Amino acid sequence: MVILLTNDDGIYAPGIKALSLALAAVGKVVVVAPERERSAIGHGITMHKPLRVTEVPWEEPIGKGLAINGTPADCVKLALDALLDEPAAMVISGINRGENLGTDVLYSGTVSGAIEGCINGLPSLAVSLVGEEEFDFTFAASFTTRLAREILKRGLPPGTLLNVNIPQLPENKTKGIAITRLGRRRYVNTISTRRDPRGRAYYWLAGEKEDIDQGPDTDIGALSHGFISITPLQLDLTHYAFQQELKAYLPGLWPGHGNK
Repeated sequence: MVILLTNDDGIYAPGIKALSLALAAVGKVVVVAPERERSAIGHGITMHKPLRVTEVPWEEPIGKGLAINGTPADCVKLALDALLDEPAAMVISGINRGENLGTDVLYSGTVSGAIEGCINGLPSLAVSLVGEEEFDFTFAASFTTRLAREILKRGLPPGTLLNVNIPQLPENKTKGIAITRLGRRRYVNTISTRRDPRGRAYYWLAGEKEDIDQGPDTDIGALSHGFISITPLQLDLTHYAFQQELKAYLPGLWPGHGNK
């Protein structure tokens, strides 16, 4: 049984190393990850230059990882279509260094690695460790291994993946597990404008987090109270409740013609 492991922090990140070794107790782990950090890349894929694969030495029993000059979505797509010797049973993306909460999932390369697995019909999860410094991935790797076993036993609904955020706390200080929905956050003061020596403007994207919805049933709220957050995400973004209301727009858009 093959577990495909990727991330967006890059193949040399300690989070993916810790998780790979923990998952080796569950099945054959194949590591295919970006050659460098690709955080906040979203679901970008590489279409205008070739993708190249470089072997990276890895601890046993894994032996080697494969570094790709692309995005997390590239890594999963390439692995599933060309690199694996046998079919994958699961895709896991992580462990990310830092949170992926609320609307961050739309930017996250970590989450997009899991989304690509889900698109290909595989049970998939994205895992992040929520902290600021001195990251210790030991408990997060152990918990993710436990979760992987349950998913392999029980499965996930089609078109569904799990986004997991684990607080940087010892296991005996973690409050438990919360099944959550996405909170809402945005970033304010996001653009820093500077001038180069020739006087031309250039810009840095930065920003401060502003949590708009951090209720107790959200991923943001759960983490703030010391819980592991598990949020089921789905590929179908359709706003079904608005479909009927949207039909009221049609006569003004296409008068005198048939509309559905």
